[in-house]
Amino acid sequence: MDLTVEEALTAIRHHGVGEKVIYFYVVDEAQRLAGVVPTRRLLVSGLDQRLDTLMIRNVIAIPDTATVLDVCEFFTLYKFLAFPIVDAQHRLVAIVDVSLFTDEVFDIAERAEREQMEGVFEAIGFRVSQVRNASSLRAFRFRFPWLLTTIASGAFCALLAGAFKATLAQSLVIAFFLTMILGLGESVSMQSMTVTIQALRNQKPSLSWYFITLRREFLTAIFLGAACGILAGLIVYFWQHDEVAAFVIGVSVAFCLCAACVTGLSVPTLLHALKLDPKIAAGPITLALADIFTLLFYFSLAKYFLNR
Repeated sequence: MDLTVEEALTAIRHHGVGEKVIYFYVVDEAQRLAGVVPTRRLLVSGLDQRLDTLMIRNVIAIPDTATVLDVCEFFTLYKFLAFPIVDAQHRLVAIVDVSLFTDEVFDIAERAEREQMEGVFEAIGFRVSQVRNASSLRAFRFRFPWLLTTIASGAFCALLAGAFKATLAQSLVIAFFLTMILGLGESVSMQSMTVTIQALRNQKPSLSWYFITLRREFLTAIFLGAACGILAGLIVYFWQHDEVAAFVIGVSVAFCLCAACVTGLSVPTLLHALKLDPKIAAGPITLALADIFTLLFYFSLAKYFLNR
C-alpha cells in the first residue's frame, strides 16, 4: 500500500503473474483488502507515484462463503472482469475472474438443452439416451410399444367415426373441422401434462394437491375453451352460415379443452401414484385419451342436434 509504482512493477516482475491479469489488488500489512489498481492506470502512471494515490478504495468484494451462483450474480450485476474473495476479516484470500461465470453459464445452457431434448422425446414415449448409439433392433424395441398406443387409439377413433358416418354425411362441416378439434385437444392436454410433470418433480401428490390443482387447471380450461369455442363457432357461422354446426363445433371445442386439461393432469398424477414413470408413459396415453374423449363428445353432440 505504501509502495510506489516502480516498486510495485519490480515486485510484479519478481513474483510473476498468472495468465490473466485484469486488476491489481492492494492489501495492507495485515493482508486486508485496501483497494484496486486497474492495469492501465498502473502502466501509465509515473514511477514515483504511490499506489495509495492511484488505487480505487471502494472495492466490491465477494465473501468466501458465497456460492458459485452468488458469484455469477455478481458478474451479472456489476459487469466487472474479476472480483476479490475476502474472508470475515476482509483479508484477501483469492481472486475469481469472468471465466468462472462464462463456464458456469455454458454448463447451465448445455444442461438445459439436454433436458429440453430429453423432455421432447419423453413426451412421445422414450428417452433419447435409450436410443442414442443403439442398434436398429434395440431402438425398435424401445420405440414400437408406444406406437401401439397411438395405433390402438387411432383404430378406436376410426371405429367411432364409422359409427357416426351418417352424422358426418349429413353435415360435411362437422368433418371439415375434425382435425382442428383433435389438434386443440391434443395441444391443451400436452400443455397440462407438461405442467403437471414439472410440478410432480418437487411435489408429492396427494388428494388435496390434486383437487387444488384440478380446480386451477379446470378454470384455465374454461377460459381457453370459451375463447377458442367462440372463435371457432364464429368462423363456421360466417363461412357456412350454419347456426347448428357453429353451435356444435363451438361447444365441442369448449368441452374438449376442459376434458383435455383434466386428462393432462390426471394421467401423469395417476402414473406417479402407481410409482410408474409419468415422463415416459404419460405422453402417448394422454394423447390417446384426449382424442377418444374429443371424438365421443363431438360426434354425440353433432348427432343429437342434427337429428332434431
